[in-house]
Amino acid sequence: MVTKPPTGSIPETPGSYQFRDENGKVIYVGKAKNLRQRLSNYFQDPRILHTRTASMVAAAATVEWIEVRNEIEALMLEFNLIKEHRPRFNVRLRDDKSYPFLALTLDEQWPRAVVMRGRKRKGTKYFGPYPHAYAIRETLDLLLRTFPVRTCAPSKFKEHERLGRPCLLFHIEKCSGPCVNEVSSDEYQVFVRGLTDVLNGDADGILKDLEVAMREASSALDFEKAARLRDRLAAVKRATEKQQVVGDNNDSVDVIGLFDDDLEASVQVFYVRHGRVVGRRGFMVDKVEDLTPGEFLNRILENLYGDEPAMGYPKSVLVPFLPDDMDTYTEWLCGMRGSAVDIRIPQRGDKRSLHETVTMNAREEFTRQRMKRASDHNARSKALSEIQDLLRLPEAPLRIECYDMAHLHGTDYVGSMVVLEDGLPAKREYRRFKIKTVEGNDDYAAMREVLTRRLSAYIAERDEPTGDKPGRFAYPPQLLLVDGGKGQLSVAIEVVKELGLEDEIPVASLAKKFEEVFIPGQLHPVNVPRGSEALYMLQRIRDEAHRFANSFHRELRDKRMKESVLDGIAGLGESRRTRLVKELGTLKAVKETPLDQLQALPWLPDAVALAIFQKIHGDSSDTPTE
Repeated sequence: MVTKPPTGSIPETPGSYQFRDENGKVIYVGKAKNLRQRLSNYFQDPRILHTRTASMVAAAATVEWIEVRNEIEALMLEFNLIKEHRPRFNVRLRDDKSYPFLALTLDEQWPRAVVMRGRKRKGTKYFGPYPHAYAIRETLDLLLRTFPVRTCAPSKFKEHERLGRPCLLFHIEKCSGPCVNEVSSDEYQVFVRGLTDVLNGDADGILKDLEVAMREASSALDFEKAARLRDRLAAVKRATEKQQVVGDNNDSVDVIGLFDDDLEASVQVFYVRHGRVVGRRGFMVDKVEDLTPGEFLNRILENLYGDEPAMGYPKSVLVPFLPDDMDTYTEWLCGMRGSAVDIRIPQRGDKRSLHETVTMNAREEFTRQRMKRASDHNARSKALSEIQDLLRLPEAPLRIECYDMAHLHGTDYVGSMVVLEDGLPAKREYRRFKIKTVEGNDDYAAMREVLTRRLSAYIAERDEPTGDKPGRFAYPPQLLLVDGGKGQLSVAIEVVKELGLEDEIPVASLAKKFEEVFIPGQLHPVNVPRGSEALYMLQRIRDEAHRFANSFHRELRDKRMKESVLDGIAGLGESRRTRLVKELGTLKAVKETPLDQLQALPWLPDAVALAIFQKIHGDSSDTPTE
């Protein structure tokens, strides 16, 4: 474990600090306005620190720092060090695919348009990213008739230059033939600039020029040229129609949407230029750092704009919440762009709607990633194997049961039992419990009741077989998981011991706050690696138990709130009750109606009218006597 450097040796200046392990490898990089103040936060009682921070400090052997002149330099230094060392305790961005870009190789004598993936290189202008390569090729195919830049590889270009004969693309008017000097350098640059403008979303000038040229050719009776210009105009329009219009023509906005849980986050970015969505990017983030929402957004901004983005720096960045050190990040982006950049939360109008759309995309991508992992047989098998090893189980837990409680200030107390079989939800095995013996707010007692009822039913069905058809609780769990910490685990241990099942059913608990897993006989939580399939499976069943308990609780609460004073009256069924309220106007009017008026209703029996009156006013109410 790293020891605290002498306080006087730590400067009170901006800078970046690095924690290294015993092998000298950088495991965490951070930045600070005041290095001394920030580093002192790491050397507190480990019990006070966040679990992930305490783990990082325990794994570190040394800490060092680099001073800089200001916060902007500290931010850039931190970004470059994270990029170089990829520390395991820093937030990690996971691109599950390499998004394709449309690139123009501006550093070549005759720039070419090409689909590119992977690392960016200097001298190349990038447009996108696009979700699919075919989307780029369709757009490019439409634009080449108007802006016939070359798309061939350098070797192909040199071959036709040597032969003095152009390729097929020249003959179908999708290349201007620079390899055989069919176009001058100036004319070719006009094509390149036009293609660049359209891909940047600024097509209005191009469309206007083409339309004017088409009309002039038509007026000059050059109908063949006018027809070609008409086709080019239509091609540019079709290409720009693929770019969703979301704002004003002067808009240059990046829209960042987030959806996350305690372990990972989905990030989606839409690039809007000249009021059109011209590209998008999405990635997953492993949340291995203990960060506030604002600090987490800091990391996102650093990764998006630390290297110059393909679409350039925008005038405005729309975010779900503001970053910490707002002034620092705004100043940094302004310096990178060379003009003002606004970071803000959209409040209303088109920008708000667009941000909601991007956030929805982030949520759907998050769900897709979860479903992808859940449906992967190899991932499930790995998770079950990891759980067996980490929790010291005698066998892989092919049946896992998880329990959770839900209530509102002690009312409508319920419990839930959800089941994973072979790593997949077995919804036919889910069970719901109404808490019967607990008064007030006592999760421990409620958990004891639910576990006792479930396991007692298992014992009864095990000892008294009912034939070929198994009972509702016939199968024991190979891992009994409770939502909570050491307290809930102690309750589970006591119940299985009281019922004589401690050698048959292993138990564990998962605390939501720090994703800590506790098992019997071990004081400290089990070290389940973050991002592992085991933790993902345990978290998924815990979240499902929580959802199932809450849905049952809401169902009971809603039913109770909708109960009427007219419920439970003999002879007053649904039809009569509906007719009574309809004829008298409201339930309040029913309560205020005298008995004689109720009995005067021809379709309502006198006995039922009397029962209604007594239910509303009490049996001791004054009623007419004979």
